Amino acid sequence: MTRTSPPRAVLFDLDGTLIDSAPDLIAAVEALCRELGAPPPDAARVREVVSAGGRAMLRRGLPGADETMIDQWLPRFLDIYSANMVRHTRLYDGVGAMLEGFEARGIAWGVVTNKPGWLTRPLLEQMGLHVRCAAIVTGDCLPVRKPDPAPVLRACELAGVEAFASAFVGDDIRDIEAGRAAGTSTVAAAWGYLDGGDPHAWGADHVVAAPSDLPRTLGLW
Repeated sequence: MTRTSPPRAVLFDLDGTLIDSAPDLIAAVEALCRELGAPPPDAARVREVVSAGGRAMLRRGLPGADETMIDQWLPRFLDIYSANMVRHTRLYDGVGAMLEGFEARGIAWGVVTNKPGWLTRPLLEQMGLHVRCAAIVTGDCLPVRKPDPAPVLRACELAGVEAFASAFVGDDIRDIEAGRAAGTSTVAAAWGYLDGGDPHAWGADHVVAAPSDLPRTLGLW
């Protein structure tokens, strides 16, 4: 349901929502393909599924590989990526000003991602974001991950704000499902990767085209 009062906390998915990490992730897929002697991947198709995780990216980058091979190559892919996580990764345009606006108004913000903590926390530290987050919940914090609502509820707890007074923003249908089940308002980030899907079909309370439009959509300013 659509809330009539502005949220007191805004939670975000990470890849494809707060940050454009696709260039560094695609570069890691390309490097792995070179190591394996495989053809270069279709970067546009890999980009679509960045929010779906490493296995999804390898399936796109190495078409025809079976799941056993994907599982075998995943650790090497993550090692390559971890060495160069912020070479080209950046905040989406408008995100920096938006977060500063939240902080100036006392609106808590945090991150709920399926990315493992050993990648998420160093990335946030290297981008100078870790000390600003009211909550960081990674894919290995709990026994379950999005679309289960538990990570979103844990982030609300860490931020000290009830779920009904929070919004969850993401670029994947799993984000919308997790936020809706947790009881937050939900926002589909149409600027993100979207996994090739239509964010208007996900049942989110709002679909927002650009980060700069989010505060107005949520009634924050």
